Amino acid sequence: MAPAMTALYVDADACPVKDEAVRVAARHGVGVFIVSNGGIRPRPEPQVETIIVGDALDAADDWIAERARAGDVVITNDIPLAARAVAAGARVVKPNGEAVTESGVGQALATRNLMTGLREAGAVTGGPAPFTKRDRSRFLDTLETTLRAALREC
Repeated sequence: MAPAMTALYVDADACPVKDEAVRVAARHGVGVFIVSNGGIRPRPEPQVETIIVGDALDAADDWIAERARAGDVVITNDIPLAARAVAAGARVVKPNGEAVTESGVGQALATRNLMTGLREAGAVTGGPAPFTKRDRSRFLDTLETTLRAALREC
């Protein structure tokens, strides 16, 4: 059996760092799966596979969660997907550069559920802070470090 290879999974719907993720992965020779419900054009890079999963609720999340394993990296803002990926042993990075770890994923899920309840009750009407250049820079640093660690793991 061949040794496991690191893969990078991008939860691509509304992901602002797809190009950056592809560049970092290419530098390390890592394959990339860009997964979405549609509207994403196939990429010309040979190490990138564009996966269109259809319109079912959480179809992209399910596709990634079924494949992500130890040694892989997942890029997502979706906390339930992050929790599933972490449980499978994958490393998770949010587009703003925040790493989602086993020790912090429970708190992230609790916060997400609390905020969902507050929004439904009308107590919170705003969304997340706008994505900034600083977020992009932090993402690049975190992805570089995370990908190197994942490659050492394989």
